[in-house]
Amino acid sequence: MKSSDLPSSAPYSRRDFVTLLAAAGVAGPLAGASLARAASGARAGKPAGRSEPMTIHVFSKPLQWLSYDATARLIADTGMGGIDYSVRPGGHVLPEKVAEDLPRAVEAARKAGLKVEMITTGITSAREPHAEATLRLAAKLGVKYYRLGNFKYDLKAGIWPTLQELKPAFKELADLNRSLGIHGAIQNHSGPRVGGPVWDIYELVRDLDPQWMGIQYDIRHAIVEGAQSWPIALRLLAPWARCFDIKDFKWKQSPGRSVVENVPLGEGIVPYDEYFKLVKELGLGGPMSLHLEYPPFERDPRKLSDEQKLAEFTAGMKRDAATLKGWMQQAGLG
Repeated sequence: MKSSDLPSSAPYSRRDFVTLLAAAGVAGPLAGASLARAASGARAGKPAGRSEPMTIHVFSKPLQWLSYDATARLIADTGMGGIDYSVRPGGHVLPEKVAEDLPRAVEAARKAGLKVEMITTGITSAREPHAEATLRLAAKLGVKYYRLGNFKYDLKAGIWPTLQELKPAFKELADLNRSLGIHGAIQNHSGPRVGGPVWDIYELVRDLDPQWMGIQYDIRHAIVEGAQSWPIALRLLAPWARCFDIKDFKWKQSPGRSVVENVPLGEGIVPYDEYFKLVKELGLGGPMSLHLEYPPFERDPRKLSDEQKLAEFTAGMKRDAATLKGWMQQAGLG
């Protein structure tokens, strides 16, 4: 029996299958061939064919002024399913205090009936301080996915040389992720950083097992950079897309210039009906992180009291939750 013949509902992954073969003393060339076939299928852009629920998490960045318990209560009250904690310098959980604070944050979420399947980190290397300790603890606490930090292009070295320079770090992180049982993902973020064009992420992950390293696909940023071509890149990277970011925007234009203005879901130009239709076609699944980057959550010039902020935050989050759930239900993903 070939590992590629294993049904998607089988209890073993291809890697688990190869491990079993090794235990039986027959891995050898077959193991190499099996992994080669898995990598070949991913490179071909075949649909993931997974059925993992697309749980709605809320990115905790604009809620860091609240305690873990208050954050969890607010998110639970607005009908969301989980929390995507920022676990990075300046975040809701500081890397140097992860051993103490991450368990408290996860416990607060679970007491409120919420999941913590994903976190956002600043990790760019397996060798940096706190990286392995953070990921090891996160995996132990049941976190399945983490977002990596940001990577910059070295314009003096060149675009392609920068990507080749980054590949060893991605390989090391993928190996660490495999040993811990957690998936790492780079976000496609608009702008001149690595991941902005989206295709560049394919070059970084194409030889890596999608179970352990991939992309946290952000449709808002994909639309900014590829208003009409975004489905091509998503199809290319579908095998590595295991978690997602959700937000909306519109262009604020003036002669010779346009800037992005973040807005509530449904008030912008992101074609979510088309997006979720493609998500379903590709068989994608996994947790989504709802980003709240418009006033009152961010860039609000008003000076609001905590009570006013809670009232407006609650209303805004409930509105986005209802809009997002409506789109998902219409696409048959609810």
